[in-house]
Amino acid sequence: MSVKTTREEWLAYLERIASGNSLAQASFSIPRRKDEETARKLSVRPIKLKSGLFYQFERHLNNKVFHENVAAEQLPEKLADAMNSYKQALFKTADADVQVLANKKGELTMISRAKTVKEEAVPREHNRSKQYVLPEGEPVPFLAALGVMTVEGKVVKAKYDKFRQINRFLEMVADVVSELPRDRTLRIVDFGCGKSYLTFALYHFLAIKEGLPVRIIGLDLKKDVIEACSKLASELEWDNLSFSVGDIADYEDRSPIDMVVTLHACDTATDAALLKAIGWEASVILSVPCCQHELFRQISQPILQPLLKHGILKERLSALVTDAIRANLLELAGYRTQLLEFIDLEHTPKNILIRAVKSRKSDHAQLKAEYEQFRDFLSVSPYMDKNMNSCV
Repeated sequence: MSVKTTREEWLAYLERIASGNSLAQASFSIPRRKDEETARKLSVRPIKLKSGLFYQFERHLNNKVFHENVAAEQLPEKLADAMNSYKQALFKTADADVQVLANKKGELTMISRAKTVKEEAVPREHNRSKQYVLPEGEPVPFLAALGVMTVEGKVVKAKYDKFRQINRFLEMVADVVSELPRDRTLRIVDFGCGKSYLTFALYHFLAIKEGLPVRIIGLDLKKDVIEACSKLASELEWDNLSFSVGDIADYEDRSPIDMVVTLHACDTATDAALLKAIGWEASVILSVPCCQHELFRQISQPILQPLLKHGILKERLSALVTDAIRANLLELAGYRTQLLEFIDLEHTPKNILIRAVKSRKSDHAQLKAEYEQFRDFLSVSPYMDKNMNSCV
């Protein structure tokens, strides 16, 4: 139910959830101002400290995370202040999930979705155990089907690393989900999906947990793997998740693509996927590169000869240079780009994830000059650079 809300009604709602200790989680997104002082994301959750019930405000600002513990009696005022800085918020309580939207005038609309089963807002023990996007002990059908957990929700010991990897991936998705469009069904392509643990996790998170309209297609060259993934999607009755056999470079789709995922695509296959994403003007790009051979054969710089003469060091440098070039080219294409630490994939020790979010271009001339100087210093001619003009 969607209702325009007066300030008095808004403040009364905040007082009600605070006095009843019913707030399980709140998240604020889409800052009203693009400045260095406003966190791109703010989340709130109850925690139990020795001195009683508090609410932890977690702010993500300039790639850093800041925490503030607020006493329960201060919660309504703090939540009201927070809403003044954001266009959107989601409050999860025992009885309902309430989305709050603010227009340019600061007027609020509340969209409430009642829960069929009442949930208790339980404060978490502070710093005791890792809180996952997909919690331990909560049955998840696709994880049970893939052998990661039992039907009762217990994580299989041999699959715990995979369970952690899935949750780490979803944490990175959760940080940028507010950047995705809300006016249509989201379209997502996963290049080189493999066994699709993360593809299924992405669908579960967006469609089941977040309730967003979404259509995901997984693409891979291995026919038997695609058949197995298609069978599982059918068994789960996830009609908007499909899989196809195909090559990244040959994939064509003229429909708007909102997110592109590419995990452990080898060498320039990663670059091909990134170029596709740029051409589609995808809102979000998530990429974990795998083997990177192209620049290993190209890098040449006499000043660095003490390093380059050692093959193992040259290999590591080539991988870092490759990802740095990809990040810079994404920035030149108008993306806000981060290199984040991921969890090792089973097929590769590479653990860097490139996360890019579409934004307005800024300081293009300076970025271009810095990139070209870096590229020319190492005497490299990257695949992605040579093919940028074909997609922008």
